[in-house]
Amino acid sequence: MSGTSTATTTALYGGRSGRRVTVRDIAAAKERHEKWPMVTAYDAMTARVFDEAGIPVMLVGDSAAMVVYGYDSTLPVTTDDLIPLTAAVVRGSSRAMVVADLPFGSYQASPQQALETAARFMKEAGAHAVKLEGGQRVLPQVELLVSAGIPVIAHLGLTPQSVNALGGYRVQGRGQAGDELMADAKALQHAGAFALVLECVPEDLAQRVTTSLSIPTIGIGAGPYTDAQVLVWQDLMGLTPEPAKFVKRYLDLAGEMDRAIRAFADEVVSGAFPTREHSYR
Repeated sequence: MSGTSTATTTALYGGRSGRRVTVRDIAAAKERHEKWPMVTAYDAMTARVFDEAGIPVMLVGDSAAMVVYGYDSTLPVTTDDLIPLTAAVVRGSSRAMVVADLPFGSYQASPQQALETAARFMKEAGAHAVKLEGGQRVLPQVELLVSAGIPVIAHLGLTPQSVNALGGYRVQGRGQAGDELMADAKALQHAGAFALVLECVPEDLAQRVTTSLSIPTIGIGAGPYTDAQVLVWQDLMGLTPEPAKFVKRYLDLAGEMDRAIRAFADEVVSGAFPTREHSYR
């Protein structure tokens, strides 16, 4: 699998090669102190754009629950919902590592349930790795997946699948909770996770975790000191009406789409479209 490939010294972001980015490439970037970007993707055409831009890792996130399926949280999305999206992203890319989120209820019951779910993503969708949320309680799941040859990204801090238990979407890891998060991070690394997402934690805690681990950290609302940064692509491109504080908008895509669709509609109504240029004869 991906862990057996030879690591490359080529930069993760923007690099070109005839093969997929691997776990060893990710580890090598940590050793070089190289920062790298990660984004979500949910379809083949978007994945192709990001892949050609050199994005080294794409996450088919359970955030699809909101941005694709229109739910209010990540909780309702299922494995059956995410497998076709993951397969599309794999087909639309040729270099990026494609990571599948294990959705709520698909791995928490037991390590065996986690293995069955992850195996579906690998076999049916072609995913190269999976991501799951939680600390101590998911260590057996991580250990079994890794022993079965499935690369795992762990996720601590604000874990959206546990939003009801956490009391809403708020910063995690302040005070004593920071020591607990640090212990969870080290335990997940020991269990075999090859990377760790830190979501909505204080930047000083994220920095301490990053320097304490040999595996890379991936920040989302965790400040500038993590090894990588991940955002939902609809957030960074301005499709989300009210993004979180940690989101920087790089494009007003919603505004551009609004202008384009209005121009199309106006030309249809006026008869200006289609012209002979856009007609067969």
